[in-house]
Amino acid sequence: MRRLRRERPPLRVERGERLLADTAAAEGHLGGTRDALYLVRSRAGSSFELSETVRIPWEEIEAADWDSDAFVLRVTEVGRWGERRPEHRFTIEEPGRLLELVRERVTASIVLQRHVIVDGRRGLRVIARRAPRGDQPVQWVYEFDEGVDPDDPEVQRLAQEALAVAMRDVGLD
Repeated sequence: MRRLRRERPPLRVERGERLLADTAAAEGHLGGTRDALYLVRSRAGSSFELSETVRIPWEEIEAADWDSDAFVLRVTEVGRWGERRPEHRFTIEEPGRLLELVRERVTASIVLQRHVIVDGRRGLRVIARRAPRGDQPVQWVYEFDEGVDPDDPEVQRLAQEALAVAMRDVGLD
């Protein structure tokens, strides 16, 4: 009996990476390797081969949310304070193993996440992220709760103290 060969997905991954899971979406195609999520958006009237492949390293994904009622995967990238965070939405009928891979890889990229109270229940988070290969330095970011002013000197002092403690806790001081 002959085995049917699976059609090659329209994703170009970087040299040294291997596609671990992929799926078709109404808006294009998605796939993941050990190191990154790959997105290809289809363009009206064009083939996938003419479309650009976007590579997002796992450590640069802030959140990936699956709406099982609407079959929509929403991926939000880590952003800069005051700027809109890049967001990608894909409607996926059959996600296969991709959702499991996304959850596992994004979670694995988080080294530390710590909430620091500034006022009442509002505060900031000190977050450390790392690339899966471990060949990049740990990235440290702050995430501020709604209503917390990052330019406030007291907030800056608390953020710096929290960062120093967090770096010490993970052995990077």
